[in-house]
Amino acid sequence: MALPVIILHIIVCVALIMIVLLQTGKGSDIGAAFGAGASQTVFGSQGAGTFLTKLTAVAAIIFMLTSLGLNLLSGHRTGGGSIMKGIKEPVQQEAPVQPAAPAEQGKPIETQGEDTR
Repeated sequence: MALPVIILHIIVCVALIMIVLLQTGKGSDIGAAFGAGASQTVFGSQGAGTFLTKLTAVAAIIFMLTSLGLNLLSGHRTGGGSIMKGIKEPVQQEAPVQPAAPAEQGKPIETQGEDTR
C-alpha cells in the first residue's frame, strides 16, 4: 500500500520543484535563463503569478499529506515502537584500577619537562 503513496510523493516533489522554478523572481525567472523573453504571455495577460501561486499551494498541500501518510505507514510497519527495540545494550567492562604508588619521604616529586633548579 505504501508504493502508490511513494510514487505520488516523488511525482509531487518533482512537480513542486518545477513549479517553484517557473515562478518569477525579483530579478528574472527561469524562462529568461533559457531564452524565453516573453514567457509571461503563455499564461495570459495577467501573467503566471496567480496560476502558479495556486498550483504551488496545491502541490505543497499534497506533498505534506503524502509525507504524513508515509510517516504513518512506516510507523505501522515497524510496530510503532522504538528503532532500538531489538538491539541489546553492550556490556561495559570496567578497567582495573591501579593504586597510585606512595611518594617516598624526603624525595621531591619529579615532573616532566620542568627544571626544578
